[in-house]
Amino acid sequence: MKLATTAKLPRKTSAKVSDPDNPAWTEEMLGAPVLKRGRGPQAAPTKVLTSIRLDADVLAFFKSQGDGYQSRINDALRREVHRHRAGQPKPTTSKGLSA
Repeated sequence: MKLATTAKLPRKTSAKVSDPDNPAWTEEMLGAPVLKRGRGPQAAPTKVLTSIRLDADVLAFFKSQGDGYQSRINDALRREVHRHRAGQPKPTTSKGLSA
């Protein structure tokens, strides 16, 4: 059985080292904090954030094609919407059911 050990604390030095070529940072030197998260608001929002459940094999297929898989899924759905609006027959799924 291993015995528990504790980490040794570093030695404390009483004298601070001052380097004139490398002064300590001050709040004035750093300036106001800048927070950037994400892309920010779109100039003309055209898309809606939503959650969708997809079959794992469908998602894997689109991801295997490289970056931009979400746009490709959107394009595939858009083609289906156009096909539906044009009155074209729906393709059948792999289960033999109408989509």
